Parts: sequence; structure tokens; C-alpha cells
Amino acid sequence: MALALFDAEVGYYRQYRERVGLNPRADFFTATSVGDLFGELIAACCVDLLGAAACAQSEFVEIGAEPGGGILRGLAHPFASSRVIQLGQPIALSGPCVVFSNELFDAQPCRRFVRRQTAWRELGVACAQGELREIELPLTDAPTYLPTNAPEGYVIDAPRAATDLMRDIASGPWHGLLLACDYGKTWAEITTTCPAGTMRAYRHHQQSNDLLAYPGEQDLTCHVCWDWLQAELQAADLASPPVASQEAFFIRHAARLLESTMRAEADRMSPRKMALMQLIHPAHMGQKFQVLHGIRRPKDI
Repeated sequence: MALALFDAEVGYYRQYRERVGLNPRADFFTATSVGDLFGELIAACCVDLLGAAACAQSEFVEIGAEPGGGILRGLAHPFASSRVIQLGQPIALSGPCVVFSNELFDAQPCRRFVRRQTAWRELGVACAQGELREIELPLTDAPTYLPTNAPEGYVIDAPRAATDLMRDIASGPWHGLLLACDYGKTWAEITTTCPAGTMRAYRHHQQSNDLLAYPGEQDLTCHVCWDWLQAELQAADLASPPVASQEAFFIRHAARLLESTMRAEADRMSPRKMALMQLIHPAHMGQKFQVLHGIRRPKDI
């Protein structure tokens, strides 16, 4: 997965191509695809959570945006400055910051396990006669996070790289707010309600379970484990409340912007109103995506 996504020569995210957007040539769309409103809502939430004065002294740092992207690009915003950290660039954070990511953690490599009789085996990939195929590898020392019992054939995708990335981000010498928009599950859900695992492939807006097709030409994704990410925030002294659905998060922390937008667009189905419905309606992104946030005050560092 690391090779297929991030290799400097053949990795999917290293290719100069259109990956994100509503265009049929793209592979998937995100909240950034609906226009500027997503950035406006995130900025409003930051002010509500951190305060206008703190935001005015903070650098807004977006990690993982597409080249030429960024949710604040072209927008007036309440922050002292803003920048984007793209793939391959060091994650250097210091001082007052708002650290933001959108679908960053689900794109990190994961480990894949399958239950066979009374033991776990790790799923790997081999190349045989010019073709990739999935193989089962024995585990002499199974990770302790795997459950001791599971049904025959149960698959667990363990997003450990996402956890490591969160640790790197949270442990830096910065203070302020971290906001991560993504899709994920609790560890209890991953280990009891997802018998086929959570890894998926996306190409030309089509979801597939064929993870080995089109290597380097399709997106591979895995649900994050919210428990693990929250544990990393708490270990780094970032106070982290429960994960909220995107719908609930925006309603709670950007109510004024939502109200003014709905009032201004009440008598028409404008592009802005359609964007709002995409972002908060339960049938669209409102429930499919969740938001994790944590705050570290200057005295906590």
C-alpha cells in the first residue's frame, strides 16, 4: 500500500494527474470539491473553538492538500497566516497553530490480518508470473491489539501508520487547535462489525474491493481508528472530546454561518445551498464523515 500510494516514481499520490473533484476523469471527491463553503465553515469552527483573538495570532497549517489546493486559498480568513504542507514536505510546526487535515489519515498504509482457525495471519502481496496476488503470512508474534477470538476468515485492517502520523503531528512544539476531517470507526466496530475489513479502492468514482488492480493508478483507503488517534492526542496533552459527525460538528460550531447561508439562499437552490446540503445532509457527507479535534493551550506544552 505504501508503494502503490507514495513511491516517488510509481505512487498514486506522486502522479501529476487529477485525483480529486467532480470531473469524471478524477477518482473521488471530498468536501473541498463543493467550493469555498467548506473552508468558510472550518474557519468559523476554529473561531468558535479557539476564539477570535487566538486565531488572529495563529498560523493555519493544512496537511496533505493536493498541489495547488488548500481550503483557504483565495478566501479571507481570521488567521495570522496560512500555508499548506504537501506530500514529501517535512511537518514542521511551532508556536500558535491551527493544524487541519481533510481525508489525510485514511490514505495512510495499514496492516491487514485474517483469522484462520485459532490464529491470526497477516495478508501480504506477492508477484507471481507478472501478476500481483494476495498471500497469507504466518505471524510468530501477533500484535497485542488484535482480539484473541474472531470468526474464521474475519479480516482486520489496522491503520497503524495513521496513528504514527498523528503522533508525529501532535508531539511537535506547537499549541492551539487540531482539526481532522475523515471517516473512521472505533476499534470495537472494526473488530466486530467489519468482517471483510475496511480497505477499498477508488478509480473514476467507482468503489472496488480489488485492491491489487491498477497499482499506482487507483486510490487505496482504509477507515481510521478514532480510538487510536484520540489516544495520541491525549498523550500529547491535547484535550480531545468525543468524535462528532461532520453534520453535528458544523451545527454546533458554525451555527451562525449556517443560519446566514440558509437565510440568504432560502428562496432558491443555488450552488452555495447545494454545497451546504452536500456537507451537512445525513445522506451525503454529514454522517459519512466525522471530525476529531483537540486543543492544547500554551501552558500545556
